[in-house]
Amino acid sequence: MTSVVFYFQVHQPYRLGHTPFASAKETREPCAPFARFDDAENERIVRRVAERCYLPMNQVLLDAIDKTDGRFACSFSLSGTVLQQLEDWAPEALDSFVKLADTGRVEFLCETSHHSLCALIDETEFRAQAIAQRDRIESLFGVRPTTFRNTELIFDNRIAQLLEGLGFDQLLGEGADHLLQWRSPSYAYRAHGCERLKLLLRSYVYSDDIAFRFSNREWAGYPLMADTFAGWLDEVPEAAPFIGLFMDYETFGEHQPADTGVLDFMAYLPGYVLENPRLDFSTPAEIGARVEPVGELDVQRPVSWADTERDLSAWLGNPMQREAHRALYELGPKVRRAADQSPVAASLLAEWRRLTTSDHVYYMATKHHSDAEVHEYFSPFASPYDAFIIFMNVLDDLSSRVDRATMSDSRGEVS
Repeated sequence: MTSVVFYFQVHQPYRLGHTPFASAKETREPCAPFARFDDAENERIVRRVAERCYLPMNQVLLDAIDKTDGRFACSFSLSGTVLQQLEDWAPEALDSFVKLADTGRVEFLCETSHHSLCALIDETEFRAQAIAQRDRIESLFGVRPTTFRNTELIFDNRIAQLLEGLGFDQLLGEGADHLLQWRSPSYAYRAHGCERLKLLLRSYVYSDDIAFRFSNREWAGYPLMADTFAGWLDEVPEAAPFIGLFMDYETFGEHQPADTGVLDFMAYLPGYVLENPRLDFSTPAEIGARVEPVGELDVQRPVSWADTERDLSAWLGNPMQREAHRALYELGPKVRRAADQSPVAASLLAEWRRLTTSDHVYYMATKHHSDAEVHEYFSPFASPYDAFIIFMNVLDDLSSRVDRATMSDSRGEVS
């Protein structure tokens, strides 16, 4: 039996506004609320995506579970930033995710609370964000997560070992060619240095048929029909325990509009898959419970699911990105100390954590060809250079307020 394992990433960042440089130097109280996040735009986008994707697609999945008597299953990871936006601006969409959890056939995974890159540079922050997100997911959906999905599927030996230490049982990753070489992504593996944590990898060819190629009229597989795709899945060797179909949830109705037929495709696919006696659906936790690793992968350098390189270059590929990343995490210990010293300064830590969201450095990428088109599609800025300048101004302003808050607290001015 080969299981189809659907995993959907749900994420929205807190986008920065386009405030001119001069206003970043305006005088304000050390811990005053910061208005550099464009809440009007963030609210508009999350409401739009909820209407186009989250609500209709969640209904498609609920119907699939009902029509198949629970034989259909899938999994999600919702970043802490999108959870907060749904609570604030689209609570009906959050309720629809809770309904999926109530079926018992949908697994909700853990990730960093702010969809951050902290695993690469700040283990203290990584643990804090992972634990906070695990608690939040358990509180919202009623089950404590046992599977972890790091930001953009970034993992290496060290990250896997950290997650094993935090008690997770499964870790999702990218089945990149340079990592697997001759191996198949449809088997479980163990990262070097881990004793218990299982790696479940993405089958990127099948995943990208849906996520990227579905509406491409130049693609040889266009138009992709559900029965055709189910037939392709049957071509996976019978000994393979699973097929990892991992993708952004916004694929359905947002990146690929409803008029492409992508929601209808997903409505029909479970039935066609289950007509095949050798295929079923499982969650990552179910795979982890019954499948043993076939070997070890020595992942010395981080692997991700982004861009053609499947590495960190989507976020740290040029000097602007690396400088922004360095400056951001250099401020981390200072802002955590300020928050420890003063409850009032805790707002500064919350603001800093919003800046750790990986999208901010993603917008600074200066790539070419198809990768550049993807970065430009997501970016709210006119250029990568605008993204860098605005981010660094915001970070500089935050650093100044952290300094003032610390000084005020030392004088007893901040309680």
